[in-house]
Amino acid sequence: MTTDFTATRAMFDLPQGIIYLDGNSLGPLPVAAAARVAQTVQAEWGQMLITGWNKAGWMDQPARVGDRIAKLIGAESGTVVMGDTLSIKVYQALASALEMNPTRRVILSDTGNFPSDLYMADGLVRTLGNGYALKTVTPDEVMDAIDETVAVTLITEVDYRTGRKHDMAAITAKAHAMGALTIWDLAHSAGALPVHLARVGADFAVGCSYKYLNSGPGGPAFIYVAPRHAETARPALSGWLGHESPFAFDLGYRPGRGSERMRVGTPPVLQLAALEAALDVWDHVDMSDLRARSLELGDLFIAGVEAACPDLTLATPRAHDMRGSQVSFRHAEGYAIMQALISRGVIGDFRAPDILRFGFTPLYIGEAEVQAAVTILSDIMQNRLWDRPEFKARAKVT
Repeated sequence: MTTDFTATRAMFDLPQGIIYLDGNSLGPLPVAAAARVAQTVQAEWGQMLITGWNKAGWMDQPARVGDRIAKLIGAESGTVVMGDTLSIKVYQALASALEMNPTRRVILSDTGNFPSDLYMADGLVRTLGNGYALKTVTPDEVMDAIDETVAVTLITEVDYRTGRKHDMAAITAKAHAMGALTIWDLAHSAGALPVHLARVGADFAVGCSYKYLNSGPGGPAFIYVAPRHAETARPALSGWLGHESPFAFDLGYRPGRGSERMRVGTPPVLQLAALEAALDVWDHVDMSDLRARSLELGDLFIAGVEAACPDLTLATPRAHDMRGSQVSFRHAEGYAIMQALISRGVIGDFRAPDILRFGFTPLYIGEAEVQAAVTILSDIMQNRLWDRPEFKARAKVT
């Protein structure tokens, strides 16, 4: 299949005059999502009421949608389930992995990881006590730090600040050779680039759906459990929907089969409806085409910005195999520069202390948008248009 990105662009409802380079933080609205959610609200919730759990298939949504995401991340059928938030899924995977490797006490992560992942790991080891510890090293030091003390690695494949991409296959192989398990956070990978969980032998993976998968703000997370662990990984968060027979209402917990045991609470039906509509876009997309086009757009942006904006410093690796689907530049006044860009209709975002982040999603971004963004950024930098009080006032969300 050859991907027609003109056709996929028409599947998104983007505001006129906006160049949206922030799909790596919140994906835009798929055209079909609003109607799908309205149908769920009106025809299902409105007319079926509680019978919608059976008649509309709400209870099966987490596994049904999980199978569709599995295809995008190289996972086996029946190994991905939806629900809850990414932080909850990180906690579940960590707790299960530590219990499966009981003679070891170290969680290994890196300083480029998303802070929430580190917070969840730190909270878990504090709860466990008994010598458990979170060890963080720089991204470049991860491979050398995997030794016989490590129980599990917790690595985000693509760094949320710089877009630096870890070598999943190499890290997984090293971890297994040293007797460690692996957890991969795919928040900036799923829907951005080809992922091959089954091929590399990953043990667990987690990810969110509101970035490149376009499920909308607060969209549910997913968790992957490799088939070889599916019947042995014990969910630390033993929610009733992870029970083998939830509606038996047993007082004792018995884990469900396979990845179903990683369900916790009631499925977010409206958000899952939006995600199902968003995933229809992927029926028309070849991941290899997407990756190639994303890298082309990133290269075009890097070249344009470096030629026109010498005060900005590239933070993203140039090598294609070392970067994801975003490009980041550094500047001490990065926040103000980004606010000035947004005021001109170019939407990216800022990450402390000095990162301007730009996401390149070929589903709805092309060369024309990239070139226009470079022109506007050049004007802002050359004429110091960012140097205004209103652009330096920090909002809650950056």
